[in-house]
Parts: sequence; structure tokens; C-alpha cells
Amino acid sequence: MKLFRFGAPGKEKPGVVQEGKKLDVSEFGSDFNEGFFEDGGLGKLASWLKTHATSCPIVGDDERYGSCVARPSKIICVGLNYAQHAAETGVEPPKEPVLFFKSTTALCGPNDDLHIPRNSKKTDWEVELAVIIGKKATYIELEDAYDYIAGYALHNDYSEREFQIERGGQWVKGKSCDTFAPLGPWLVTKDEIPDPGNLHLWLDVNGRKMQNSSTSDLIFNVPYLVYYISQFMTLLPGDVISTGTPQGVGLGQKPEPWYLKAGDVVKLGIEGLGEQQQHVVKMW
Repeated sequence: MKLFRFGAPGKEKPGVVQEGKKLDVSEFGSDFNEGFFEDGGLGKLASWLKTHATSCPIVGDDERYGSCVARPSKIICVGLNYAQHAAETGVEPPKEPVLFFKSTTALCGPNDDLHIPRNSKKTDWEVELAVIIGKKATYIELEDAYDYIAGYALHNDYSEREFQIERGGQWVKGKSCDTFAPLGPWLVTKDEIPDPGNLHLWLDVNGRKMQNSSTSDLIFNVPYLVYYISQFMTLLPGDVISTGTPQGVGLGQKPEPWYLKAGDVVKLGIEGLGEQQQHVVKMW
């Protein structure tokens, strides 16, 4: 299944793509949140659709997409997790996953505007594969990791490099500005993505290809990340793990880095997970 959420910010409704049609499944009675996944919502929704799909309203193409998951308990990100990206930043590949958090208030729709933060000079792009957790995971075994995955989504892990690197402390303050986590358009269930370790992903800025890679370049693969993170914290249903970005970010450009400015257009996608587009605007 492909799950999505649509409507005005803060008033999103749940939807499902079925046979090429976008269906409003509000009558099912649950948003795509922690409670939905915890209560076996994916299976219940699939069963409900067998008898109710024909009566579901069609969602118009002009409707706004929201984040495909209602605000999760946490967004856990993985840094320097592509071999070529580690190389372009001039650091040794990590021996264990580098973890940091991104505030859930950064979540937004996949085609919402990107707001350049106040005092920002180095806002950067990062196309990433996101993993959505399907059930509570604590100290799980590696061989069981796939059992805890609900599905996958496209994520742009925007980063303000000065805030992240030059202002001291942890990376989180360079990662958590409003609109810095466009997620979606869809949550694609894991049965539709048999190999998350072999997906093409890409990102353009103003039509120029900046990132063009594959998840086969991941240093730590999807099941390992789910297993590894569960050794340090409990993953709750609906939590998001963003698995890292490939080479081609603004920070890594030669002969010198360059960053986003008002008027730029960022477009990105992952094989099987859809596309996003953000217009860059300056709010301050």
C-alpha cells in the first residue's frame, strides 16, 4: 500500500493510493500515527479497503500532501552513512552509526516551501531514505529487524551547516528548523520495496543534478540500523529513521561549498517512493 496524508497544515486526513486512485480513507477512523501502527492499523486498513474502497471519496490532484506520518515520537537520523559522502566531507567512514535527532516540529509536507531560517547562510540539501517503524522495538535481534518495519518514505534532511558545525554543541540545532523535514509523498509498505538496499535516489537544484546515487552505497544497511538503534533507545510505532545522504551536498561542492538561496527550487526522488519539490523562500 501507499499511504499519504492530505489537506491544510494541521488538518490533514489519511489517504491511500489504490489502483492509481487517491482515496480519502477518513471513514476508517484513524490518522497514520503511533496508535495506528501500534494497533495493527496497516492490516486492519487493508481489510477495511476490501469492502469500503469503492465508497471512498477521490482525493483531487490539487490537494496538498502533508507529511505521510503524523508527528512521530522522534526522528532519528544517521550521519555519514554513504561511503562516497564520507569521502567528500574528508572524514573516515564511521565504525559505528553516527546518530542524531531532528525535531518533529521540522516535519512538513513533501511539496511545502522550504523556509530559510533566521540568520542562515548555509542551508543545505540531503536526499534520504526514511524507514518508518511499525511496532515497538527494544533490544531486538538483527535477524528480526525487518519485522519491525512498517515501510519507507522519501525524506529531505535539510541542514544549516553553520548552525550544525560552527556553532558548537550537537548537530541537532542545524537539523531542526521549521520545514527542514519534508516527508513523503507516501509511506510505501515494506512488501512493495523488497530490497531497500538497492534503490536509486537523486536530487536536483534548479534543474542541476546534485545527488545521483543508490542505497547500495550505504555503509550500514536498513536492518542493521533498526537493530543498532534499538540497543540504545526504544523505537515506537511511527518513529522515523532517516538513513543518511549520498555525495553531492552543498557542503561538499568543489572548489568551494555553495548553499540554497531564496528563489531556488529543489526536486528529489527515490525509486518506488515518489518525488518531492520545494521552493526556497526567505522568511526573515
